[in-house]
Amino acid sequence: MIRRPLGNTGLQVSVLGFGAGPVGSPELSESDAEALLKGVLDAGINLLDTAPSYGRSEERIGRYLQGRRNEFVLSTKCGYGVPGEEDWTGPCITQGIDLALGRLRTDVIDIVHFHSCPVDVLERPGVVDSLQRAMEVGKVRVAAYSGENAPLGWALHSGAFGSVQTSVNVFDQRVLDWGLPVAREKGIGVIAKRPLGNAPWRFSERPAAPDIATYWDRMRTMGLDTGGLDWSELALRFAAFVPGVASCIVGTTRTDNLQRNVRALEKGPLPDAMVDRIRDAFRRHDQGWDGLI
Repeated sequence: MIRRPLGNTGLQVSVLGFGAGPVGSPELSESDAEALLKGVLDAGINLLDTAPSYGRSEERIGRYLQGRRNEFVLSTKCGYGVPGEEDWTGPCITQGIDLALGRLRTDVIDIVHFHSCPVDVLERPGVVDSLQRAMEVGKVRVAAYSGENAPLGWALHSGAFGSVQTSVNVFDQRVLDWGLPVAREKGIGVIAKRPLGNAPWRFSERPAAPDIATYWDRMRTMGLDTGGLDWSELALRFAAFVPGVASCIVGTTRTDNLQRNVRALEKGPLPDAMVDRIRDAFRRHDQGWDGLI
């Protein structure tokens, strides 16, 4: 498994990360959750990305991986969902980090993201400062922002964040032209979310879920030829090898999907000519296609 520096943070992350949202599902048994999480580490994946809104995800990571904490880079989110505290306030952030430390059974969280909040929240007194203080006292290693468009631009230029997480995929490419160059220039790490673009190729008709439907529309408009490659492989290899991306996170509850993704990335980047065709198709058909949160 390829490992790359996460910007100037000092962290090294696997090119394939694990989006731990699915492991929080109550439909996943405890034994299956344990096997999945241990299988992630056994596959060489060392970046686990979770959030307090992902069901039992944080708690299960803490329970089943507590003896292997030195084997992975732990990423979570904050800013909301703390009982008795208003979302996106200093006390909410501070207490939210403390609660996450308890659920994750760790003394320090490697990366803590603000979870897709708008610019006016980022500018609110006490918000960024609270995350910075958590770093100063050693509870958090890297302050980060997860989001798109104008708030992502604010985060990249603020000097407050060592890493960002943003949508990077075949159907979501605008950030490649403006955000990733800024991140590279400033030494900010980039974690690509939605690298499979919610896999819209699974649907013969327009799906009901708005985010999947948006990517389905873009896919049909772009009219890409996969050149005989499986759609999942094409999408994953495209996102993982975009210049400036350190890791791309994919969630699953199935170890066979996990292994398939690992095998796909072992093949390396797509041919340059195919990447050029994908980039050109997006640019020609871009109809105000902002990053999808």
